[in-house]
Amino acid sequence: MAGYEASAVSRVVVGVSGSLGSVTALRRAAALARRLGAQLWPVLAWEPPGGDYAARRSPGAGLPAEEWQRLAKQRLASVLEEIFGTDGAGVPMRAVVVRGAPGPALVATADREDDVLVVGAGRRGLRRAFAGRVSRHCLAHAVCPVLAVPPSPLQSELLSVHRRYAWHLRIDTRGL
Repeated sequence: MAGYEASAVSRVVVGVSGSLGSVTALRRAAALARRLGAQLWPVLAWEPPGGDYAARRSPGAGLPAEEWQRLAKQRLASVLEEIFGTDGAGVPMRAVVVRGAPGPALVATADREDDVLVVGAGRRGLRRAFAGRVSRHCLAHAVCPVLAVPPSPLQSELLSVHRRYAWHLRIDTRGL
C-alpha cells in the first residue's frame, strides 16, 4: 500500500473468522487503519449449518437462525477482545456480522472505491488447492483495493508440529 493516499481511504474492511490466518489479517488491517487514519470494519460472515437451503427446509428455521446470529456476534466480540484487549484497536471500529458466504459478504461490505479490503491469503502446502477461496473471490470481485495477507510463519510451524504429532514422529524441541 506504499504510495496510497491516506485521505483517500475511509474504511479498512477485514474478514475475521478466528483462524490464525484471519487473526494475522486483522492485526495487519488494524495497523493499516491506524496509519491511514481510517475506520476499521472487522466482518464475520456466517451461514447456517448445511447452508441456507437446509435452514429453509427445517421446520423451526427462524429460531436457530437467531441463535446462530447471536453466536456469530459473540464469536466476533471474543476474537476482537482477545486480539485488542479492553483498550480496543486504537482506531474507530465498527464490528459487523453478516449472514452469507464469506467472499460475497466481504465484497458486499467493502462496496466503496475508497475502501481497502484485507483478507488472509489462505494456507500454504498440500491444502492450497482447497484453501484461499475467500481471498480469490475478493481479489476477483472487489471494487476496492484488496490486501491479501500471507499466513503467519507461526502457522507453518504449528502445522509442522501437528503433522509430526499425528504421525507419532519425534518433535525437535531444541528450537522452541
